[in-house]
Amino acid sequence: MLAVLDVGFVLLHTTLTLFNIVGWVWHPLRKANLVTLLLTGFSWFGLGVFYGFGYCPLTHWHWMVLERLGEADLPRSYIQYLFIRLLGLELDAGLVDAGVLISFLAALAASVVLNLRDRRRRLQAANHGAAGG
Repeated sequence: MLAVLDVGFVLLHTTLTLFNIVGWVWHPLRKANLVTLLLTGFSWFGLGVFYGFGYCPLTHWHWMVLERLGEADLPRSYIQYLFIRLLGLELDAGLVDAGVLISFLAALAASVVLNLRDRRRRLQAANHGAAGG
């Protein structure tokens, strides 16, 4: 059962991470992307006040599973773990953290800008429809 949980966490967490980075691209998913980015930011910076900057409950729970499976010396960063597990690359933790933060901020900026633009367009369309009818 623990091995199934391990694979489940890898699939879920990796999918969420990829969605955070590129989910703003597809119009129908922009609102959901903004929500997941805001939740991620809350986890990192809000919960991070109590548990350490960058805290992620998914990472915490996954590490609990991995420790029960006998894993030790797990990295602090889930992304660093993915590089090791999936690609066999041991990258500098500071470099990985910087890349993750830059990617997060860029995705958040894109998501906010596009969601605001979409909202403005909806409001303009609604106003034009009301004035024309």
